[in-house]
Amino acid sequence: MKLYAAPVSPFARKARVIILETGQEKDVAVEMIKVAPTAPNSDLNRANPLGKIPALTRDHGPALYDSRVICRYLDDLAGAGLYPETRLWEVLTLEATGDAIMDAAVLISYETRLRPAEQQSKEWMDAQWLKVTRALTAIEDRWMSNLSGPLDAAQIGLACALAYLDFRHDARGWRKGHDQLAAWYADFAQRPAMLATAPIE
Repeated sequence: MKLYAAPVSPFARKARVIILETGQEKDVAVEMIKVAPTAPNSDLNRANPLGKIPALTRDHGPALYDSRVICRYLDDLAGAGLYPETRLWEVLTLEATGDAIMDAAVLISYETRLRPAEQQSKEWMDAQWLKVTRALTAIEDRWMSNLSGPLDAAQIGLACALAYLDFRHDARGWRKGHDQLAAWYADFAQRPAMLATAPIE
C-alpha cells in the first residue's frame, strides 16, 4: 500500500502516526508530495479525485481517502483497537472535533499563505479561530476523561491538530485558558510516533 502525504499536513500526520503506532511501517509506503489548492498533483488526483491528502492506494480495491476513513481502515487491518466498540461514539465525536480544529486552522493558513495581503480577511480568519477556541474549551469541559484512557484514534487526531496549531499559529496562543489540555498534549507529544512525524517546512 502507499499513503500519499505531505510533511506539514495534520490530516496525513494522523495516518502516519497510526501506521507507526500499529507497526505497519513495512506494509505502507509513505510518499511525500507537494500539494496545494492551486497546484494539483496528478498522482494524487488519480487516487483521490478531490486532490486532497491523505490518500491510500491498495493492492486490491480502490484507493481510500479522507483521514478518518484511512485511519479506521489501518486500525482494522492491524486489529489495534483504536476505535473501541465500548467508546466508539465518543471516540468518533472527539476525532471529528480534532478534524474540525484542523479544518479551521488550515483555512487560516491558506488565507495568509495563498492570498495577497490586501485580499485577506481578518474577520474571516478570526471567525475560524473562534471555532478552534470553542472546540478546545469543549474538550476541556467534556472530554478530558477520554484523553486519559487507553490510546485511541481520537487522541492521535487531537494531538496532530494541536501540533498544527503550534506549527502554523503559535502566536495565537491556544494554550491560554486550556491548561489541562496543554498538559495532556505536552506528555502525548513525546510519544515516539509523534516525534517521528513532526511537521517539516
